[in-house]
Amino acid sequence: MRITLKLFATLGQFLPAGAKANAVEVEVPDGTTAHAVFDQFGVPRDKLHLVMLNGVYLDANARDEQIVEPGDALAAWPPVAGG
Repeated sequence: MRITLKLFATLGQFLPAGAKANAVEVEVPDGTTAHAVFDQFGVPRDKLHLVMLNGVYLDANARDEQIVEPGDALAAWPPVAGG
């Protein structure tokens, strides 16, 4: 199934070729959890600070349980640093 993966700031380096404006449509197996999507693209879990599925925040526990559906948009941001 196809979903949209959006990775921002330093996480953008994990987007596959063809990404535009920090987003790309990707193919993932049916029954894939949010964390499994990030794993598929090599995104380190310890770098996932803010994760949203279709604009709704997913806490760390929900990321292991929430199954993505065709057409979903999964987005992530790393921890913010600086001042």
